[in-house]
Amino acid sequence: MSPVIDQAVQAGLITAEAQVLDIPAVLRYRRDDPLAVRICFPPRASLAGSDVAWVFARDLLAAGLKEPAGDGDVHVRPFGADTTVLEFHATVGTAMVRMDAADLRRFLQRSYLVVPAGQESAQFDLDGELTALLREA
Repeated sequence: MSPVIDQAVQAGLITAEAQVLDIPAVLRYRRDDPLAVRICFPPRASLAGSDVAWVFARDLLAAGLKEPAGDGDVHVRPFGADTTVLEFHATVGTAMVRMDAADLRRFLQRSYLVVPAGQESAQFDLDGELTALLREA
């Protein structure tokens, strides 16, 4: 299994006028960063007109598929049986995106093939990283 998973998904950016703007997004999971997932949006999803990427816990995504989760910059919650809403909080405002829950579940299942849930710490070489840090000091 590849150490990186990229999955293209369709997202619906909920505008201030309560309209939904369809935008492509990419979900990413990397074995070398086993606790995190990334979601990347194209420039048209950003007020600044540049690519936007958010990084948050894989466990948060999994929990948010079942019930509202998150107390920081990212919140995830179910919205009906087939949709999940992700909220991204920044100093300039909040973006709300709805996504197909089945796409998110499929992405998580693929990530669990790379690093099973609960096995994330086994991916870290703490002794090696500490040795490298001490060498740099």
